[in-house]
Amino acid sequence: MIKNIRKPELLAPAGDMERLVAAVRYGADAVYLGGTVFGMRAGPANFTDSELHKAVEYAHSHGVKVYLTCNVLPRSNELEMLPDFLINAKEAGVDAFIISDLGVLEYAKKYAPEVEIHISTQTGIVNYAAAQAFYNMGAKRVVTARELSMEEIRTLRKNIPDDMDIECFVHGAMCVSFSGRCLISNYLVNRDANRGECAQPCRWNYRLVEEKRPGQYFPIGEDEGGTYILNSKDMCMIEHIPEMIDAGITSFKIEGRAKSAYYVAVVTNAYRMAIDAYYDNPRDDYKTEQWLVDEMRKISYRDYCTGFFYGDPASDAQISYKGGYNREWDVMAVVEKWENGIAYCSQRNRFFEGDELEVMIKGRKPFIVKATNIKNSEGDAIESTNHPMMEFTFECEVPLEENAILRKERNEPERVII
Repeated sequence: MIKNIRKPELLAPAGDMERLVAAVRYGADAVYLGGTVFGMRAGPANFTDSELHKAVEYAHSHGVKVYLTCNVLPRSNELEMLPDFLINAKEAGVDAFIISDLGVLEYAKKYAPEVEIHISTQTGIVNYAAAQAFYNMGAKRVVTARELSMEEIRTLRKNIPDDMDIECFVHGAMCVSFSGRCLISNYLVNRDANRGECAQPCRWNYRLVEEKRPGQYFPIGEDEGGTYILNSKDMCMIEHIPEMIDAGITSFKIEGRAKSAYYVAVVTNAYRMAIDAYYDNPRDDYKTEQWLVDEMRKISYRDYCTGFFYGDPASDAQISYKGGYNREWDVMAVVEKWENGIAYCSQRNRFFEGDELEVMIKGRKPFIVKATNIKNSEGDAIESTNHPMMEFTFECEVPLEENAILRKERNEPERVII
């Protein structure tokens, strides 16, 4: 059982305002996000200067911290933009910069000395000497390399100052390159992975071609679709909350700024409840409730592993038989309000009169409601919610909270009304 170790921070991704709201609503202690420059994720919408101010104001009004990614390796001709970027972030009130470049670190100390400095996983910190060196430079936190084991993290914790934080990724996509320092995307499509533009060629389908047989492609495995020789599994550590706390991890980080608001909501909610449940009753035989583990399969996910936390994952972390995501559940609708036994909703996917829908609400175990007497916004009875984003109602005796998510497992073929 852990003793005298503080409750870890739950840090969630926010690719845009919708995802930030989801993270805050479902229990994040802090969010990390990017501006339109200097961040490692060019794909999400990210936040303009003015949007950053609004994002910080919203998060802080709910007691949630905001960490801004500033972790690319900028070229010399880009440095002239950096002071204004840092000053705007400081004025917005961000709580920390996530940094990997020593020059950027010095600029941050000069132009925004009030803002905490967190050292990015891109820096590749794997030992306490490196962590101590960054602490001496003014860093409050290190985001460890994902390649560290639990025991190595424990050793790191014992040999750095007590007031230095250790942040670790605990859930989400893994990179096959050390600490994400990959050049494959640069070579194949001229998109720099170290500047937020990775095309994820490690997820592509590869085949073998023999020099004297051009045009004849041979799969590198038994799957007729080819072999995903670089395709790593996703990480999932929700069943290992006590071990991670005991190792001294002070911030549990969820990967996924490019993922959907639904992904952010589900994963944040599950880890929030798992962490809280352990702290409500910490014991040696603690086990995460199975329904919380099951939540991790109600989002789009690749097969799960525990990364490097329990040693070399070479035999388990790679998927050589398939690529892409598992998608076993769909979001059907979002509840706008509930009044007098009627749920008012906005459609996300088509479902039918009489379907059983699972309700996801913050801090509660999911439960089932039956969609009966579905009506469109004009009050006409309908057999299905067949228009994208349509407003509709259905009878529901159980009160539903605003923004509750209605979802359904993909265990039946789609029905067509003739």
